[in-house]
Amino acid sequence: MTTTAPTTVPAGTGRGPALLAVDGLTVRFRLRDAVVHAVSDLSLDLHPGELLAVVGESGCGKSVLAHALLGLLPRNATVTGRARLHPAAGEPVDLIAVGERHLARQVRGRAIGLVPQSPATALTPVRTGRRLLEETLRAHGHPRRAAADAAERVAADVGLHPVDLDRYPHELSGGMAQRLATALALAPDPPLLLADEPTTGLDRPLVDHTLDLLRRRCDTGAAVLLITHDLAAARRVADTVAVMYASRIVEHRPTPDLFDHPGHPYTAGLLDALPDRAFTPVPGHPPMLTDLPAGCAFTPRCPRTTDACHTTPRLAADGGGRLACHHPLTPGAPA
Repeated sequence: MTTTAPTTVPAGTGRGPALLAVDGLTVRFRLRDAVVHAVSDLSLDLHPGELLAVVGESGCGKSVLAHALLGLLPRNATVTGRARLHPAAGEPVDLIAVGERHLARQVRGRAIGLVPQSPATALTPVRTGRRLLEETLRAHGHPRRAAADAAERVAADVGLHPVDLDRYPHELSGGMAQRLATALALAPDPPLLLADEPTTGLDRPLVDHTLDLLRRRCDTGAAVLLITHDLAAARRVADTVAVMYASRIVEHRPTPDLFDHPGHPYTAGLLDALPDRAFTPVPGHPPMLTDLPAGCAFTPRCPRTTDACHTTPRLAADGGGRLACHHPLTPGAPA
């Protein structure tokens, strides 16, 4: 398979009205003897043409964010805040307040596509890939013959051969299942795509191919929220990067700025763990989301901790981005 060269991300992405505006999103899971603080007071905007990467260690709340936007959380979840979707035509809708009926009929697949983190469990086991794609396309208005042609085209875009489409999900490798899930999310051509670890199980050429496919969608005016632990992937295609730690966004800024001048000690630690940098892991372990420390959750791992860090820092403007830290690394940033 041939892959395209890395895309140069244009400067200035993010101007104009937001396609998605999230304000104060908070998700709690109530267990028998504990409460999971999965997402806390999260706010972000995503604009047409923008690829926003959300990065952070496993268990920080990245996937919960995607599922909350689509109303795909279990019954023990409590969700507060707002997440307003502004379609090109029609009235804005608050994804948190709207009912299941509207989400199922008007949002999932049509307005927002989802590439799930575990595609093998998300694919219908008694349908071949071809039938899944054709049924999805027909459900979104394609005639039968056009759906068959479009299924072949979308499959080719993600790197699936025609013979792969005639297999059942259990006959696919993990990488093939990942590509099929990506094809199913792309097929209806939604204006917003939530891609939750879309390169899991792929070899390097297919990783690059998938990333470039997502980037090209943004270049045609769609928006992508890429959830990933792969910082190299974020650097390759993202316009902006939001760093999550223990349920909160601690830094959000344009990609080149974040990689060249990280403001939060946690962001700097993630970058220092890269093989082309210090290749040194962040000391310690993230806290349990059922037992978060008071104030800044990074305090037990941070070399810059003072008494001020026992109060929670607010996410405030910092140059061209936003930062939540009492002792930022960037000169002149607000404490």
